[in-house]
Amino acid sequence: MTAKKITSLGLYTGMALILFMVESALPALTPLPFIKLGLANIITLLVLALYSPKDACVVLFLRIFLASVFGGQLVYLIYSLAGGIACFLADWMIFKILRGKYLAVVSIFGAIFHNLGQFAAAVFFFGTGVLAYLPYMMIAGIVTGLFTGILAQTLVIRLKKLDF
Repeated sequence: MTAKKITSLGLYTGMALILFMVESALPALTPLPFIKLGLANIITLLVLALYSPKDACVVLFLRIFLASVFGGQLVYLIYSLAGGIACFLADWMIFKILRGKYLAVVSIFGAIFHNLGQFAAAVFFFGTGVLAYLPYMMIAGIVTGLFTGILAQTLVIRLKKLDF
């Protein structure tokens, strides 16, 4: 791995962490306070499109680990890993199926699977009562996934023109 690539992936990790921290500081966008835009996933999608699945996975795991350290919450690590792993696997598979095109579609599936991963963790800790929120989270996943996917696609197009 070249120094340029290591530096770039470090910068992408930092950007993902900053996006996560900024989003965490924002007030709730809906009456359900656990619905988030998932802005950090834009960076994961960028790295997946511009580099490789392995690099995207490294950036994702570093961001999750650093966010849990800076956030000071172990429970964040558990939920983020559950959601992040499910999201990444969905992103990677759909990205491969669609041959790197239609990042908005990739992102929608990633957001849905992120929610499913977090619900799996929540069911483990709290039981099946949390599943009452699942329909709302699926709708939120579609909307937020579309939003972040469009942003990621726009950035990929612009960065490729710059030859990043």
